Amino acid sequence: MDALPELDDVLARLHVVSVPLVTRFRGVDRREAVLLDGPSGWSEFSPFLEYDDAEASSWLAAALDFGWRDSSAPAVRASIPVNATLPAVPLDRVAATISLFGECRTVKIKVAERGETLADDVARVRETRRLLGPAGRIRLDANGAWTVDEAEHAVRALEQFDLEYVEQPCATVPELAELRRRIHRIDVLVAADESVRKTADPLAVARAGAADLLVIKAAPLGGIDRALAIVAEAGLPAVVSSALDTSIGLAMGAELAARLPELPYDCGLGTAALLADDVAAPPLRPDDGTIAIGRVTADPDALRRLAADSERTAWWRDRLTRCHALLAR
Repeated sequence: MDALPELDDVLARLHVVSVPLVTRFRGVDRREAVLLDGPSGWSEFSPFLEYDDAEASSWLAAALDFGWRDSSAPAVRASIPVNATLPAVPLDRVAATISLFGECRTVKIKVAERGETLADDVARVRETRRLLGPAGRIRLDANGAWTVDEAEHAVRALEQFDLEYVEQPCATVPELAELRRRIHRIDVLVAADESVRKTADPLAVARAGAADLLVIKAAPLGGIDRALAIVAEAGLPAVVSSALDTSIGLAMGAELAARLPELPYDCGLGTAALLADDVAAPPLRPDDGTIAIGRVTADPDALRRLAADSERTAWWRDRLTRCHALLAR
């Protein structure tokens, strides 16, 4: 953004919330977030707890950008098609979890979870295909957990279910490139997520020919305009996804998706369905497979109901202060 807001102003607008989840996700049962009542609208700062300050500072840059000014890029669509997200739930909970998202035509399934086997993944994908029918779209997300050999074996075991793509099957760009070379005869695309948002060079994956498409998130890439610039320079199709945000963070993702010149894939912005409560009334949940674009305002009752305790609030204030200092350098 053009000028960094003063720290005192940012802290004066801060609300820390702790939101319960419907099902355990990324090892947590609650999602903590800082909400900022900025002059241009509400924004969210919610890097995952394990991220260091250097990585988290990009999330703060995005939150300040969204809360203190509007994007210069025009919106080209008024609603965003979204997918359902299926965590590594037991097989008997697959149908109920997918149903939380309503009539979504696409499901992203988390695979390669710690403690799970490929047989577990196959069973979960098979059940999802049964529920969706032949017209539904299935994509997988391994979060970089497989080696190249493991990824190739898994893709070959799962391709029978007509996969749309597999997201971040391996951790590194060279591994993605090698996997893409090995499976080029299989009609399964490779998408890059962490290789875009958790690196100093988000364009390396495109230059290496290591992915067919990019999965982008506004917050870790430093905001809407920077994410748009990365997609434009990469020259690859993009899917906008969330990081288990509240409805306020999802609204920033929707604004990013609305500004992409092309949006050939459903976006991962329906994850408010995985929250047992939310900061907005009503929450930004999928309606007939889409979410609307537009600013979301925090509900005062929800801010009181979901307010984090004093210890967690102090932790987040300290974290934001350190990240602000990094951005001010």
